Amino acid sequence: MNGIIDLTIIQVALAYIFVLFVLVIVRLRGINREKEIIISSIRMTLQLILTGHVLLFVFNNPNPYITIAIIIIMEIFAIYTIFKKFKTKLSPQLKKVIALSMSIGTLICLTYFLFIVIRIPKWYEPQYFIPIAGMLIGNSMTGISLGINSLIEGMTTNKATIEEALILGATPQLASKNVINKAFDSAILPTINSMLGMGIIFLPGMMTGQILAGVIPTTAITYQIAIMLGIFGSVSLTVIIMLHLGYKTFFNKQNQLNH
Repeated sequence: MNGIIDLTIIQVALAYIFVLFVLVIVRLRGINREKEIIISSIRMTLQLILTGHVLLFVFNNPNPYITIAIIIIMEIFAIYTIFKKFKTKLSPQLKKVIALSMSIGTLICLTYFLFIVIRIPKWYEPQYFIPIAGMLIGNSMTGISLGINSLIEGMTTNKATIEEALILGATPQLASKNVINKAFDSAILPTINSMLGMGIIFLPGMMTGQILAGVIPTTAITYQIAIMLGIFGSVSLTVIIMLHLGYKTFFNKQNQLNH
C-alpha cells in the first residue's frame, strides 16, 4: 500500500472553505452562529497544532510520569466539561459521583484494554496509551452527560410516582428503577447505533486514520473492532456506576426525595 500523502499548509487552508460555506448559510438563514463557528474553528486549529507538538515530544520521550500526568489532565477536563454543561443542575454530592464514576470506569477499562487486549510491553507507551485513553474518556464523558440529563429529567418528571412508591414501602432504589433503566438506555443508545452502522454506513475515525497511514484494511479493522468494544464497555461501566450512586443523591437520610 502507498504511504500517506502529506498535506501542505495551503492544502489545509483550502479545507477552510467548508467553514466559509457554513458561515454563508447561517448568515443567509438569519441564524446567529457566526461568532461560535469562527471561534470554534480557530480554537480547534490552535488546540490541534499545540497537541501535535506536545505529542511529538511525548512520543519521542516515553515516560511513566508524563503518561500519568496526561491521564489526570484528560480526566479533569472531561469531568470539568460535564460540570460546565449542566452548571447549577448538579448538587455537590452528584458532582462527586460523576468524578468518581468517570475516574473508576475509564481507568478500569483502559487498564484491561492495554494489558489484556493489546498487551503492550510498557503500559505507559504513549503511542497506544494516549489515543486509546482519549477515545475511552471522550465517549464515556458523552455517555455520562446523556445519563445525567435523563436521570435529572426522570427524577423531576416522575417525582409524584416515586413518592407514591416510597409511601407504599418501596426502597429508593426500587422506586427509581424505571428512571435508572431509562437513563442507562439513553446513555448507551448512541454507541449501539454507532456500532450498527459502522463498516457499512461509515468508516470510523480510527480505522480511517490507520488506512490513510498505510495500514492494511484487515489490520485496521481488528483494531477498530477492539477499540469499539472497549468504548462500549467503558461507556456502560461509567454510566452504570454513576446511576447506581447518583440516584441516591436525590434522597435524604430518611429515604425521602429532596425538595
